[in-house]
Amino acid sequence: MMAMATDRKAILGIDVGTSGVKVVVIDREGRTLSQATVGYEVSQPHPLWAEQNPEDWWEATCAAIQLALARSDRRGEDIAGVGLTGQMHSLVLLDEAGQVIRPAILWSDQRTEEECEEIHQTVGFEQTIEWVANPALTNFTATKLLWVRKREPEHYARIRHVLLPKDYIRYRLTGEFASDVSDASGTLWFDVKRRGWSDEMLAALEVPRAWLPEVYESPEVSGRVSEWASGRTGLRPGTPVAAGGGDQAAGAVGNGIVRKGVVSSTIGTSGVVFAHADEIVRDEKGRLHTFCHAVPGKWHVMAVTQSAGGSLQWFRNQFADAERAVAAQTGRDVYDLLSDEARRIPAGSEGLVFLPYLMGERTPHLDPQAKGVFFGITPRHTRAHFVRAIMEGVAFSLLDGLSLMQDLRLPVEEIRVSGGGAKSEVWREVQAGVFGRPVAVIEANEGPAFGAAILASVAAGFFADVVTAVDAWVRVESTTPPVVEDEAAYQRAYRLYRALYPAVRSLYRAEC
Repeated sequence: MMAMATDRKAILGIDVGTSGVKVVVIDREGRTLSQATVGYEVSQPHPLWAEQNPEDWWEATCAAIQLALARSDRRGEDIAGVGLTGQMHSLVLLDEAGQVIRPAILWSDQRTEEECEEIHQTVGFEQTIEWVANPALTNFTATKLLWVRKREPEHYARIRHVLLPKDYIRYRLTGEFASDVSDASGTLWFDVKRRGWSDEMLAALEVPRAWLPEVYESPEVSGRVSEWASGRTGLRPGTPVAAGGGDQAAGAVGNGIVRKGVVSSTIGTSGVVFAHADEIVRDEKGRLHTFCHAVPGKWHVMAVTQSAGGSLQWFRNQFADAERAVAAQTGRDVYDLLSDEARRIPAGSEGLVFLPYLMGERTPHLDPQAKGVFFGITPRHTRAHFVRAIMEGVAFSLLDGLSLMQDLRLPVEEIRVSGGGAKSEVWREVQAGVFGRPVAVIEANEGPAFGAAILASVAAGFFADVVTAVDAWVRVESTTPPVVEDEAAYQRAYRLYRALYPAVRSLYRAEC
């Protein structure tokens, strides 16, 4: 009887994403028993702003946990551990009573260009990279807090706790103020080399250390489900909650990116190329992010495209009424219909090129004022050309990051693709063609939530360490090779793509 009870033990992974909370239930063999997603909206009160109510995350988390458990053959008492992941960088502010002070300012929000310049002037660009391994960017948490201090002093005066999105959910689940090294690396307050808060940067920016949470390695137990949260979620009181990781680090764990040479390309709302590193590696120009990995004692380097899948989502919302109508009638996914259209167009989109800078850009330009561009439009181009050009433009942006990694002599022996872009056969083919090498897909398609579950499996004692867990649970499902005949077309299109940003950069800031 005891053996049967043990065999029913499972792990819960929670991903607090930008568009919704995703919860997965994973059994001891690494198989997905169920999943549930509950969505919410992004508020954009001004151009280039992005905010959400953290309470919406919590309500969605409770609903998604209950739904995922109901869809599985497991109950709350069968869950041996909970793993957390979520959108990085977003600023959550709590008062003395643990109440939310204002809406969270999200990672994609671009309002803090002035604060970035202020940090680089007062601290220095090179010193900032020396202390925290990264430059000040509009996406990072620290710049958002400086914006609140300058423009909302009444809110700033009430602050007693500063958290990241997944860590707010941890607080509601356990009552603990905690984070992990990978997510903390994206705040601009974290000494990535020494894996702890940077006293130098906190002092320079005049941020109290007491506001920041305790930091753990990702597979460590950071708290346990409280009696109160048990009543809201159905989880057993005392269930251990792993420290978890930022969505990119957790997603990389779920993709098996835990050794040198294996690189991931993820197309979600944003796009990320992610490489494991055994030692800390930095781009002194700040074009790549260097963060602590969710694997204890390891690091990772990543390149970020601000609006990857977000670019195709924008097109869907604004120009795909016909496809949405067909999807409603047939039950097919709108993105599958758009992919079908893109398949009819040859590689290179017959000269139509897209810059995917709808929300500014990080890698390689570090330019929050960058805007999206379609270039080369002729009467020959159809809507299908625009869809394919978006897919190719996002892949070109990811190739920018991959090239920078190779410049740093990070080996690229295998590329694994994930996110919404990996679900599209066409987008997989585009990535393989643009990268000039095969791309692999793993069996599990739950993204960062699956990685969070792997981290929780270690915290729950299923495995001794993260690499052992990955070796047991992560399996390659299929590989997509590049189409040799398309190579020349992609190379021509990429050369044009690379020439466009320098040609229009000054126009982004022009007052016409």
